[in-house]
Amino acid sequence: MTSASHLEQLAEIQLQEEEEEEEEEEEGQRCFTDPPSVPPISGSSPDPSHPFYDVARHGIVQVSGDDRYGRKLITFSSCCLPPSHQLNHLRLLEYLKFTLDQYVEMDYILVYFHHGLRSSNKPSLKWLREAYGEFDRKYKKNMKTLYVVHPTNFIRLVWNLFKPLISHKFGKKLTYVNHLSDLWEHLNYQQLLVPPEVLRHDEKLRAAQRGRPPPAVRTPPPRPPLPSQQFGVSLQYLREKNAEMIPPVMSQTVTYLKQKGLRTEGIFRRSARVQLIKDVQRLYNLGKPVNFDLYENVHVPAVILKTFLREMPEPLLTFGLYSQVQDLLNVESSLRVSRCQQMMESLPEHNFIVAKYLLGFLHMVSQQSIVNKMSSSNLACVFGVNLLWPGHAPLSLAALTPINMCTEILVEHFPSVFGSRNPPSQRDP
Repeated sequence: MTSASHLEQLAEIQLQEEEEEEEEEEEGQRCFTDPPSVPPISGSSPDPSHPFYDVARHGIVQVSGDDRYGRKLITFSSCCLPPSHQLNHLRLLEYLKFTLDQYVEMDYILVYFHHGLRSSNKPSLKWLREAYGEFDRKYKKNMKTLYVVHPTNFIRLVWNLFKPLISHKFGKKLTYVNHLSDLWEHLNYQQLLVPPEVLRHDEKLRAAQRGRPPPAVRTPPPRPPLPSQQFGVSLQYLREKNAEMIPPVMSQTVTYLKQKGLRTEGIFRRSARVQLIKDVQRLYNLGKPVNFDLYENVHVPAVILKTFLREMPEPLLTFGLYSQVQDLLNVESSLRVSRCQQMMESLPEHNFIVAKYLLGFLHMVSQQSIVNKMSSSNLACVFGVNLLWPGHAPLSLAALTPINMCTEILVEHFPSVFGSRNPPSQRDP
């Protein structure tokens, strides 16, 4: 039987061997080709006043919106780890817990990008054991999947080392992902922050696998939507096809949740079975009726509502408002409500009507927060990223702060923000 100390030695040796192999490959590639050009990772830098600025500035941990089924996406990128002597790993653990504490009450996904972990920057295995011990049930319970991207033999040795400490239930959450294309089958790549170094490594792996230079990554042309399509199409398309100002998915889910979900604790924080959500989406897109009573789960329409918002080609609050919302941090706190009012009133009429309908409902949910535990702040954490995102880049952790702040204002101060503009075709939830 292999002892823990022997496994630890094997893991260390394996990591050094992998480093040497990678360095040799990179040296060989430099002889005949230039590295592929990859756009830099985007997003705002953390504020120097951040309590963990010394760690946050490296971009090791990022919150990248939601996956396709409403679960928060959190990434840990090894390639962003500086040399060990430049980073206090105890502070890193505290920062990781600080970040997770904001989201562990809702379902979330953890994505670990392994590439870039080296002898010079890796935390000790003792630190890893202590870190695992620090993460009690509240962190593990709502983590639905741990994706390990680009695993190596080192990862598998470490996993064997930790097996005696890890419950069978937690172990089932681990999923190895060999290529980013496999990850895109599960997650919304437009919202996932992937470091350029990881993108380059993935291209190199695909090239080696195929024996030829990696092809340019191209987005396939979009298929024309079905006449009955509800997900992934614009508000204008829905208006033309359904002759209603409020999209049917939104009006039906809001109506159902208003009747049966307002007092459900943690509404909008829980996910639902992935295949079930796909089935409901398919029914909607085929123009078939959806009876949420059949599912006997109030979280199904809640996830469907978030999924509908997230799959819109342009966010409900429009790309045009993104930079204005990002500037909200620079607005004096006493003026932020009026600034949000100005931004909402600048929306196109259809967007304003739908936003007013949705935020009116969320305001209603927040008024039941004593029972459902969904305050305006909690709702902002859930809905902010589904109401606004940048047009041509993933969403960074730093960029989430003003988005959530704006969303919280829209929910909490709904009467003030939306009260002065009353289009003739508006509809209340």
